[in-house]
Amino acid sequence: MGDTVDFEALRQRAVHSLFEHLESMCVGAVAVDHNARIAWMDDKYKALLGVPGDPRGRPVEDVIPNSQLRRVIDSGQPQPLDIMEFGDRSFVVTRMPLFGTDGSIIGAIGFVLFDRAEYLRPLVRKYEKMQEELARTQQELAHERRAKYSFSQFLGASESIREIKRLGRRAAQMDSTVLLLGETGTGKELLAQAIHAASPRASRPFVGVNVAAIPETLLEAEFFGVAPGAFTGADRRHREGKFQLANGGTLFLDEIGDMPLPLQAKLLRVLQEREIEPLGSNKVVRVDVRIIAATSRDLHALVKEKQFRADLYYRLNVVPITLPPLRDRPEDIESIADRILEQLAIQQGTPPRELLESAVQVLRDYDWPGNVRELYNTLERVVALTDAPILTAPHIRSVLPGQHPAGASALPFGSLPLAAGARPLQEVLHAAERHAIAAALEEANGVKARAAKLLGISRASLYERMMTLGLGATP
Repeated sequence: MGDTVDFEALRQRAVHSLFEHLESMCVGAVAVDHNARIAWMDDKYKALLGVPGDPRGRPVEDVIPNSQLRRVIDSGQPQPLDIMEFGDRSFVVTRMPLFGTDGSIIGAIGFVLFDRAEYLRPLVRKYEKMQEELARTQQELAHERRAKYSFSQFLGASESIREIKRLGRRAAQMDSTVLLLGETGTGKELLAQAIHAASPRASRPFVGVNVAAIPETLLEAEFFGVAPGAFTGADRRHREGKFQLANGGTLFLDEIGDMPLPLQAKLLRVLQEREIEPLGSNKVVRVDVRIIAATSRDLHALVKEKQFRADLYYRLNVVPITLPPLRDRPEDIESIADRILEQLAIQQGTPPRELLESAVQVLRDYDWPGNVRELYNTLERVVALTDAPILTAPHIRSVLPGQHPAGASALPFGSLPLAAGARPLQEVLHAAERHAIAAALEEANGVKARAAKLLGISRASLYERMMTLGLGATP
């Protein structure tokens, strides 16, 4: 059997050794009794302060006017790091209470770590830099959570859009729940952000979540957050949910019609009680959130089919706003298309394209099942497929489903049927050029100068390409 270890003696020796090391590394040290009278001061501290004789028994403030050791005795709390002024000098100090065997305070001890505060400057600079980075990150995050759109960006001059904006501005001044109804791509999120931006909550976060895009098993955690260690593999830190992130601001619930029934009951409780309970926690958290919900589904029909709670539907349907599909407001298409082309030009660093009236008419005649989102996609494809500064009707028809006239001659970008099998690349390119030139000439009513402008080339280049391709060009 090994030697018996005297743990108490070892602890006492460790404490004594620690004190000796700390005292040797410091610029000075002082200890006081429970009445804050000096019981001991090392020679280094005496020399640093210029203390004559033996200071023992004197109140500590008589020797060190700005000492806080008496406060440490009274509070029983240490002061790990402080700056103490002494005349025209500044000392970096640490102070700790001393306890007797019965746990009562018998005095305090102070160490001068540095005799100049300048020694702390690298640490202070590092701390300040960290604080600056944290503040900058918080500002960037807050900026990301602010609304990016306003009512001025909800384009259109039709009567239906003017009514939508009127209802939206009215809803912005209320704090009631708003329900946005409409087909996909009609601008429900844009309108939600515009309502938030015009409301008293505009300076607070706007947080959006697409209910349909989150797996059902993760929805509750996404909405209400997760307590530390709520389940195996969970983060040890608290994870805030969307309600807490949006606290004080607006929470936009897109595609609310896809929310599972169990979660609908919990959402209803939040709307009624204004409080949430994070997953794995028994603590109730108060939240102040304005809800804007949106769906492309028929909620009333879902209620009848028992797929959506009636009580939640009525709680959401306080201020309903129905957004019209694009096909019902063809007079707005030109202004929306022009704005989209401007955005694409800015993104690509190119001059904005123009739309001929015939191209605008093609856009108006199309049904737009995907609404504004599909219009954006269509114009982006057109811009990607041609360098022509002016977009024509054939340009638009070439990318719209079911808009291609019979025969390959109607395909202005050189798209050719593949039924004939593989063909030499040069032959395919020549055929594509023929189709593009033929479409431009058709659009320009045979005026070659105008056709060249539509194609984005000079008139001389057009004549040259027509001769090369055997199209019988004549000046």
